[in-house]
Amino acid sequence: MATKIRLQRHGRKGYAYYHIVIADSRAPRNGKFTERIGSYNPNTNPATVEVNFERALYWVNTGAQPTDTVRNILSDEGVLMMKHLQGGVTKGAFDEAEAQKRFEAWKNTKVASTESVKDKLAADAAAKAKQALDAEIAKNQAKAAEIAKKRADESAALAATAAEAAQEVAAVEAPEAPAAEETPAE
Repeated sequence: MATKIRLQRHGRKGYAYYHIVIADSRAPRNGKFTERIGSYNPNTNPATVEVNFERALYWVNTGAQPTDTVRNILSDEGVLMMKHLQGGVTKGAFDEAEAQKRFEAWKNTKVASTESVKDKLAADAAAKAKQALDAEIAKNQAKAAEIAKKRADESAALAATAAEAAQEVAAVEAPEAPAAEETPAE
């Protein structure tokens, strides 16, 4: 029986996540499997991967063949690196302590690079949010200035109309002054 380490699809349409499983190579994608060793969620940024390291290493050493995607995932998690280092220990190139030291150094650089990517994404998101906020504030200030100008124009027009009405009322209410009668000079 040839075993494969493969992805098993779950989730809804357009939002898939995957279980990493050990299955017979003849079994269908979402069919019967031997063991579930992790999960992979590509919907997050960066993708979320959870792997049972010891069991994955056991199955890789046993001869289970990972699919291309699972090989990339296991490589990123360090399972294949540990297999490589264990091969060096078996051949006598170095001892177990040196292998563990090399793996820890590799893992620390991997974690640091992942954290820098996450920090960069968070900083980019914060900068984008600040830029959007600044644009919205500028737009609101422009709109407020436009409204203030419109209200000032309306109040000026209303004042002009009120002044004209006051002049008309004053003209109607004020009686005409009688013309001084001219008396002929004697």
